Amino acid sequence: MKLCITEKPSVGKDIAGILGATTRHDGYYEGNGYCVTWTFGHLCCLKEPHDYTPMWKRWSLGALPMIPPNFGIKLIPQDSIEKQFRVIETLIGQCDEVINCGDAGQEGELIQRWVMQKAGCQKPVSRLWISSLTDDAIREGFKHLRPHKDLEPLYIAGLCRAIGDWILGMNATRLYTLKYAEQGQVLSIGRVQTPTLALVVQRQHEIENFIPTDTWELRTIYRETVFTATVKPFTTEEEGKKLLEQVKELPLTISDITKKKGREAPPRLFDLTSLQVECNKKFGMGADTTLRTIQSLYEKKLTTYPRVDTTYLTNDVYGQCPGILNSLKDYQELLQLIRANKLPKSKKVFDDSKVTDHHAIIPTGQPLPQELTDFEKNVFHTVARRFVSVFFPDCLFEQTTVNASAGKTSFKATGKVITEPGWKIVYAKDEAADKQNKEQENILPPFTKGESGPHSPLLAKKTSQPPKYFTEGTLLKAMETAGNLVDDEELRESLKANGIGRPSTRAAIIEILYKRGYIRRERKSLRATEAGVSLIGLIKEDLLKSAKLTGIWENRLRCIERGEYNAAEFIAAQKNMIAQIVRSVLSDNSSRRIGTSAIPTGVKQKGSK
Repeated sequence: MKLCITEKPSVGKDIAGILGATTRHDGYYEGNGYCVTWTFGHLCCLKEPHDYTPMWKRWSLGALPMIPPNFGIKLIPQDSIEKQFRVIETLIGQCDEVINCGDAGQEGELIQRWVMQKAGCQKPVSRLWISSLTDDAIREGFKHLRPHKDLEPLYIAGLCRAIGDWILGMNATRLYTLKYAEQGQVLSIGRVQTPTLALVVQRQHEIENFIPTDTWELRTIYRETVFTATVKPFTTEEEGKKLLEQVKELPLTISDITKKKGREAPPRLFDLTSLQVECNKKFGMGADTTLRTIQSLYEKKLTTYPRVDTTYLTNDVYGQCPGILNSLKDYQELLQLIRANKLPKSKKVFDDSKVTDHHAIIPTGQPLPQELTDFEKNVFHTVARRFVSVFFPDCLFEQTTVNASAGKTSFKATGKVITEPGWKIVYAKDEAADKQNKEQENILPPFTKGESGPHSPLLAKKTSQPPKYFTEGTLLKAMETAGNLVDDEELRESLKANGIGRPSTRAAIIEILYKRGYIRRERKSLRATEAGVSLIGLIKEDLLKSAKLTGIWENRLRCIERGEYNAAEFIAAQKNMIAQIVRSVLSDNSSRRIGTSAIPTGVKQKGSK
């Protein structure tokens, strides 16, 4: 008998139906030579400090750092979990081989292997690895099961992540709580949550300490067109007025006209983070809400695996794209515009070298059911519209620059005209339409080189603006690029290697900060609370709050996943790091404390990220 272990009962039911295991039992299905059972996500976790020694049950500075000689796992003490684990344990004892059908990602691999390890599995194991839950994808996946050993680096990376979070979270939380908190209060510290909070606090400090400055820019109006002086803006109005007086009696002469053609490629397909950013910006959806929604669409077989960090597809997906496009009933009128030619295959969309385990998020081609929630409809159509747009031509435009002068002062006016909208047609009723309309409004009248005439100069006052508060979307982008906020997609891709957290966990980190009382939401903006500001102000160790340093550790985890970095070195580095932090904090002879009014109460310690 072959035993399949899935991550959720709903997935187990789907797989059982495809395999012919149609007899339902308590906790599993059986039939056709298969048993199909499931976990409920995590059934196991790393042991807590008191599981290693009773000495660690009591919080004590003298016990820090707590480093077990060997890390172990335990079953989560919950009746439903213990009952389901006994089912899995019994079936493993009865089967001939096991097929790991967990979610095809690092967390899914860790969940399944911990369960098999706890159950003492000695049976041969193979891996179902699929990017969607459609019936065809599942059948194809069972035809090409992967060897268990091929996924060993993925599991090791997940294990290192969990151990690293335990080492820092358990020790630093106790350390800072005992050293700096009032009695009965807990200061929660995490490998990812603390540098993320530091980003929010730093931005808030920048805004609160911002001192606006005024500058004056010389402009002039000629033939209903605004020209801007190329000189540096003036720091005083008097300086600007002097030049204004000089040029106002002089004619403005057109000295040069240049036209340059340009093109704008379609936006990239979605990875999880960019989808969360888009849904936050467009619908005001929180990162966690978007993750739960796209996960639901995945489980309903409508979109592909969501917890991805690539915006590319593999070349073998190209052959499936016409069928997927044809399935998108709401877009058939649009698609008529590109059906005359062969579907393009751009390197910006299809690139095997940019995909590791899973490709970008796209529709699967399954019919869209009627009973979707509004969130599900919004997220699905956001994914579908992006998928459609990448097969449209580039947007073509013409950039016109008109140079002019009044005496020795140079002026310039620019205009951009879209000549062929290309992919922007897909967004004609969306935000891009507004942007496109604004671009079209910037059409310049025809000028002739050498023409001259009167003009109306003026001084435009400009006041510098502080940076904006983070939204969940912009905070996700900052986490992805270790604090570097960039809009350029090429640069964003290169910075991902040192991002903090994983696409699948960043939303949870933000939720942790809400629950800990360290950040709050004001409309779409994120604000650090008094507790959050106080905590980051208290931490002097860059190792704990630097997004860039945390990004380096994250990069090492990714290297472990690819088999390019030694796991033992990573764990040793975490141990050295916490030892260094403990020494630094214990040597602090100041009387620094966070008052009870600044710290949220009732926070239990966990080895948080």
